[in-house]
Amino acid sequence: MIDDIGQAITNFLATFNIDLTNPFQRNLLYSLLILIALGLTRWLVMRFIHRRYAENARTLYNLRKTVEYASVVLGVLLIGRLWLEGIGTLVTYLGLLSAGIAIALQDLIVALAGWMFIVWRRPFVVGDRIEIDGQMGDVIDIRLFSFSMLEIGRRINAEQSTGRIIHIPNGKIFSEVLTNMHQGFPFIWNEIPVMVTFESDWEKAKAILVNIINDLAPDVTEAVRKARRSGQRFIISYNNVSPTVYTSVADSGVVLTLRYMVDPRQRRGSEQDIWEATLRAFKHHWDIDFAYPTQREYLHFEEGKKPPDPQEMTTVVAERNKLQRDTGYLPTTPRDKKE
Repeated sequence: MIDDIGQAITNFLATFNIDLTNPFQRNLLYSLLILIALGLTRWLVMRFIHRRYAENARTLYNLRKTVEYASVVLGVLLIGRLWLEGIGTLVTYLGLLSAGIAIALQDLIVALAGWMFIVWRRPFVVGDRIEIDGQMGDVIDIRLFSFSMLEIGRRINAEQSTGRIIHIPNGKIFSEVLTNMHQGFPFIWNEIPVMVTFESDWEKAKAILVNIINDLAPDVTEAVRKARRSGQRFIISYNNVSPTVYTSVADSGVVLTLRYMVDPRQRRGSEQDIWEATLRAFKHHWDIDFAYPTQREYLHFEEGKKPPDPQEMTTVVAERNKLQRDTGYLPTTPRDKKE
């Protein structure tokens, strides 16, 4: 039976003038059959993966990339050994192959080494927001020689998507500083400086901002605690992740800096909510003004400090060092969140 099948295949190939006794024609035919078999197997596996994990985009992407890499490596090994069957061992084959292409393909070799480092050490994964070589974006694909990012910032005045895709060689991972905004904790610290004039009641302004930041800043305590329980890759010890307001002085006034943790992708929306609440709160207080660069003539003997009028003194309703004063601020909900 086997002899009959072999004879039938030989007769079929003879119609195409293919001689299996010719090493070149035989290897060419076997290479074609290997490619067809690998392609068919890859298609069947991909179809099963898409059906099984259609709802999980991250798992679907990882499995699809694994199948692609495995099919390429297997194809290179099988076809390479077929054409170089006279070389006894795989080590000898790989050594000869690497020696032949090392000089001509230096950049590709570095990029391939970069891919191996990315897969092994995982300085970033798909979905992370990173900055490298002056480019910032969300990683959307990792391939053998390059990775792709969806660009953020640059031509947009905030860390939001520009709609452009950036392709960066994997070798950049060895020569450029990489910043990852999603490793460690899934949050970053964000600061919003608010400057009021020296003549403003800065303590009342700070009390208002403390209320605003406590009301509108995301609550990250549970997420940070969960990240610590799950085991951290890096030693990051934040004893206090609560939002706060710091006081400093600049040339034009008193700077009150709101500091809090936020998801990198929600930073702009978070700042908008806090600024709108600040603008609504400050407009009800005549003794609080925003500062901006100005020039004026100051006569100290006329404008120096004067004893306060008891009729105009503000009422302190709690301990002064806690800055809990009758600010008149009430938590407000942005219009787009009321509906």
